[in-house]
Amino acid sequence: MTALADIELELITRGTARFPDAVVRDELDNNLPNELPTIRFQQVPAGSDDGLLLARFLVDMDVFGATRADAIAWSRAVHAWLTGELPGTAGETVVFGRIRALTLPGPRDYENTALRRMGATYEIFCHPV
Repeated sequence: MTALADIELELITRGTARFPDAVVRDELDNNLPNELPTIRFQQVPAGSDDGLLLARFLVDMDVFGATRADAIAWSRAVHAWLTGELPGTAGETVVFGRIRALTLPGPRDYENTALRRMGATYEIFCHPV
């Protein structure tokens, strides 16, 4: 058994159910301004595991909104979900343990001035179901 999991897929699946009014994904496309709000999860190529069951993932979360206020509100909602609701629950392949923000949600630059971006980085501990 391995502690490795597709953490992006787990977060996208659970996030889509939790935030039905948003697009939850791992990659962006040229249609982004028409798909707001968008929540993006990307695994950072880092983290660790204990060689048995416990994995520690680092995940970037970005929220794209039509306005700064929208992006802030959505990033706060996602932050509350990740740190307050998700720990202790089971997904399709993993049980989520402790989740903490390594960087709190804050503005991140983005090339398209027709939308705003807020982002944070999370440390997610989980183990297989």
